[in-house]
Formats: sequence, C-alpha cells, structure tokens
Amino acid sequence: MSDLKTKITEDSVVGFINALKDEQQRKDCKELLKMIKKMTKAQPKLWSHGAIGFGSYTYKGASGRTGEWYITGFSPRKQNISVVLMAGFGHNKDLLKKLGKHKTGAGCLYINSLGEVDKKVLEELIKSNFKKFAEQQKEQTHLKNLVKK
Repeated sequence: MSDLKTKITEDSVVGFINALKDEQQRKDCKELLKMIKKMTKAQPKLWSHGAIGFGSYTYKGASGRTGEWYITGFSPRKQNISVVLMAGFGHNKDLLKKLGKHKTGAGCLYINSLGEVDKKVLEELIKSNFKKFAEQQKEQTHLKNLVKK
C-alpha cells in the first residue's frame, strides 16, 4: 500500500503565496488566507502539492488505510483557485446560487478570482462547511462508539 502523497510540510505558507507568479492570484490568496484564518481560528499549514490547509482530522478509508487531511483550505492552480470544502455542497445550494462565477467538483469549489464572486457569500460558505464537517465528524465518532458497545 503506498503512502498518501499530500502531507503537511514545514514550508512557509506566506513564502509560498509570495512566490506565486500571477499578481492577482497572489493577492486573492493573501485575502483568502486572512479570511479563512479569521473564520476557523486555525493556523494555516502548507501541504505538499501547494495546498494551504486549516484544521486537520484523521480519516480511515475503505481499504483500512488511515491518513491526515485538512478540513478546509485552498490551492492556487494554473487556471483557478480551488477551495476545499470537505462537507460538500448539499447543505449549501442556496449559497452557491448567490456566489457568482464558480464551478464545483467533489468537495472543491473552483473560482477564477475573488473579484468574480461575492466574498461575503464565500465567507459564509466556508464557515458553514467548516461547522458542518465538524458536526459530521462528531456524528461519525458517536456512531463508532455506539457500534462498539
């Protein structure tokens, strides 16, 4: 079984953002960093493959392999910024309608720039997902404890 390739690094989050070549993306990432840090109260960590994560949890996959992952975060990519929302989008369809230009994938929200979305809605979306994921984790832990009894 191979190891998970995305792991926490000791590299500087700010240094990583400052090294981004695209000026607008650098500006947007600085703003996202500040926004998510304020909302989650979690210290950002730079993960391998250029992901900036906030909070972490241990998961166990269907294969039995365990690993650590971040609860929310973002990653600047060549074409867009990927915002990771581990709780998914089912509970936030109303917010997505108000957000502005975006695309979604399995747990990821893709935006070209912060200027194309409503930042207050994005903030609410991230906050809601962070809270929802924490609730889901508590439920799963509770269910695991019930099964053991």
